[in-house]
Amino acid sequence: MAAMADPQLQLVERRIRSFPDFPIPGVLFRDITPLLKDPDSFRASISLLTKHLKKTHGGKIDYIVGLDSRGFLFGPSLAQELGLGCVLIRKRGKLPGPTVSASYTLEYGKADLEIQKDALEPGQKVVVVDDLLATGGTMRAACELLSQLRAEVLECVSLVELTSLKGREKLGAVPFFSLVQYD
Repeated sequence: MAAMADPQLQLVERRIRSFPDFPIPGVLFRDITPLLKDPDSFRASISLLTKHLKKTHGGKIDYIVGLDSRGFLFGPSLAQELGLGCVLIRKRGKLPGPTVSASYTLEYGKADLEIQKDALEPGQKVVVVDDLLATGGTMRAACELLSQLRAEVLECVSLVELTSLKGREKLGAVPFFSLVQYD
């Protein structure tokens, strides 16, 4: 007899919708806004990520790191559930004070991420969170940025993973976990 699918995971999956040819022809956009609109689905996503992190890392995590901008929607709630603080990685020019930056490539050009120099102490253990992993460029740049501060990235997590884009390969040895996978 097949195992029953997790009802919390079903709640999450039902609230992710698809839009073909957005933002450009040939792209199937995975939209999480219905999940954010539904408190039960959002709560389920945070609960599932929390369970995974507790099981995988116990009490070894010092901070959750949220990526600009949709990682900010999950990072603070996840951090609260785990009794941790949340550190932000932002696009260039959005953080006050001294920062360090890392560049990454986009389809057309490049972009930069920044973190405040005093956000983390060397050796602190972090988990990076974003809403979606596609090509892995942003997540990889975030890991590079965190290594500049000599933080230890225990794992990267996302709500959705687009597996055909092979983003997790860009993360090298850093473990990766996603709740929902699409080709």
